[in-house]
Amino acid sequence: MLRARLMLHKTEMNLVLQSRGTSMLNATHLAKVKSEVYERQYERFFVQRPARLVAVRPCLTGVSMRSAEIIDISQGGASFLVGTTIGLPLHYYLNILGLAYRIGCAEVYRTNENRVGVKFINLLTPETLRLVVRADFMIGNAEANAARKMRR
Repeated sequence: MLRARLMLHKTEMNLVLQSRGTSMLNATHLAKVKSEVYERQYERFFVQRPARLVAVRPCLTGVSMRSAEIIDISQGGASFLVGTTIGLPLHYYLNILGLAYRIGCAEVYRTNENRVGVKFINLLTPETLRLVVRADFMIGNAEANAARKMRR
C-alpha cells in the first residue's frame, strides 16, 4: 500500500513538473529566440574556395561535372554557389580544388540565387577541415578570385 501511494505521488509530481516546465518555457522571451549557436552542431568556417561537383549519372552511364564556389564549410556540411542548379541531382561528390579528397554529399536545400547547402555523408576529419581552412588562408583566395573572373 505504501508503494502504491509513492507511485501515485511520483506520477502526480511528474505531471505537475511537466505542465509547469512547458508553460514556463513558452511564457518566457527565450521561447522565441533562435540562435545558430544552439541550432548548429559544428563550427562553420567562411571560405571562398573553388570546387567541383561530380555526379554519377543513372545506371552508371557517365559522370557530369560542374564548377562551384564553397562559401562556408564545417565538419558536417557546406554551402556553395553554382552556376545553375538545373540537372543537379540530390547526391554527388564535392572535390575541393587543391586537395585530393572526394567528399560524398546529400543536398539539404537550394535557393533561387543558386546557393546549395549539403550535408556530408561522412563527417570530415578535423585534419581535412584544417587543410581546407588553412589553404584558403595561405593562398589568399587567389584560386577563388581567378575562378570568379573566368565565370564572368
